[in-house]
Amino acid sequence: MEAAFYKGQKRLFNRLTRWWLRGEFSHCELILGRDDQGRSICASSSFMDGGVRIKHMHLHPDHWDIIEVGGDVHDAWHWLAEHEGEGYDLLGFFGFIYRVLGQEDGRWFCSEAVAEMLGIPDAWRFDPCSLYAALTRAHRCVHAPRECEACMQST
Repeated sequence: MEAAFYKGQKRLFNRLTRWWLRGEFSHCELILGRDDQGRSICASSSFMDGGVRIKHMHLHPDHWDIIEVGGDVHDAWHWLAEHEGEGYDLLGFFGFIYRVLGQEDGRWFCSEAVAEMLGIPDAWRFDPCSLYAALTRAHRCVHAPRECEACMQST
């Protein structure tokens, strides 16, 4: 599977989110596959779309960074079947500003939904920038390359 991280600055909300998080990203999506028109089949939670949803999107490389991620696509689809249509967690989103606010049960913000679909514990802790950092860190070898199958395959 892949995850896509939005780095566009079209809307004021995206620019403010990036500024507040001190990072490059304001939104993220989990890519579950491609449709017959070449669009990515994306899943996330979006304020603009009313919460947890699946959306077919063209992900222009000027606006999105796409990375390979672990996880099981069947587990992601299962999570979506249980949560699709649930609302956007605005309180949880504002928790990035003031953690004591907590979150709303049965509601999700984008990076929390993506982390849940990937089976990451404490998904509510991740904003788009910290999720990107965690997922890209997971793919870096932390031991001798001769002992790592992934490193051996990339050489």
